[in-house]
Amino acid sequence: MQPGALAKALKSGAIWGFILLELIFFSVAGEFLSLSDKAFMDWENMLLLLKQSAPIGIIAMGMTIVMVNGNIDLSVGATFAIAAIVLLDSMTWPIFAGLGDWVIPVAWLLALMAGALLGALNGLIVWKTGVDAFIVTLGSMLGYRGIVFMFNGENPTSHLNWTLVDFAEAQFLGLHTATWFLLGVTFAIWFLMTRTVHGRNAYAIGDNREAAVNAGIRVGPHMMVNFAIIGFLAALSAVVFYSESGSVNPNDGQLYELWVITAVVLGGTKITGGAGNVIGTFGGVVAIQLLRKGLGHIGADTSTVNLVIGLILIAVLFLDKQLNVKGKEELKI
Repeated sequence: MQPGALAKALKSGAIWGFILLELIFFSVAGEFLSLSDKAFMDWENMLLLLKQSAPIGIIAMGMTIVMVNGNIDLSVGATFAIAAIVLLDSMTWPIFAGLGDWVIPVAWLLALMAGALLGALNGLIVWKTGVDAFIVTLGSMLGYRGIVFMFNGENPTSHLNWTLVDFAEAQFLGLHTATWFLLGVTFAIWFLMTRTVHGRNAYAIGDNREAAVNAGIRVGPHMMVNFAIIGFLAALSAVVFYSESGSVNPNDGQLYELWVITAVVLGGTKITGGAGNVIGTFGGVVAIQLLRKGLGHIGADTSTVNLVIGLILIAVLFLDKQLNVKGKEELKI
């Protein structure tokens, strides 16, 4: 066996095997418990699952870049909420009163800019201070969430634009608008990570930051760009979701960082950086959403779902560590 072959063999394709096991388990469990007369996952439900995966999935693509880079972003849920408020509130600003439906692209742009700027701010602080991204984004998570509550207290921010709702609810080739955004972002990040110098540098920095510096890679600006990307994608996720719902509560987006990180790690990205891929993350997103839907199908409540997700994250991190240790042992043979 080649060095690291066992680790690679178990990681590659494992997420799709896990998805298959989920489908089998929840289908059998649902019939055994007789909790629903409807099949667990028919074609219609699969399309709906992809649509429901979009908010987490879009952010997870950005998290993949950041984690491959050897960093992490815990503020994505709060950024998501801020972008949603900017989107909905800006459409009511008097300065845009004469724009009619042309206010929609303006509001989208403002929301996306807000997300990118908040992400870039995280990256700038990590770059210039040298403080670990976990600590920086933990602080910004609390700070950004505080801004959300300062804006409108405990009250929701609402604005329903029916042109926007029609766009969000539209289907093309059988797929919902949100699904197309998820697929488009997945392709864009896949291309960035596999076909560009920026993507190759992300792996190099995550694998060995000191060696990347010695190779002439500008690590600080590179990381700042990646944080701006995940901020932008958190905002895009909010734009896609709230274009349809039209109302954001100040607690919206909480625990998104848990779902996103679990999906990325489940898809094979190393939490220490240097390894991971977007296709695996896509599988991780589907697996997480399938798990949430499946547990609901057999009657589990929200607290049970969160408990299971947390246990899975711990188990995956433990397995990842064991596989990496096994790979290093093989390298010594």
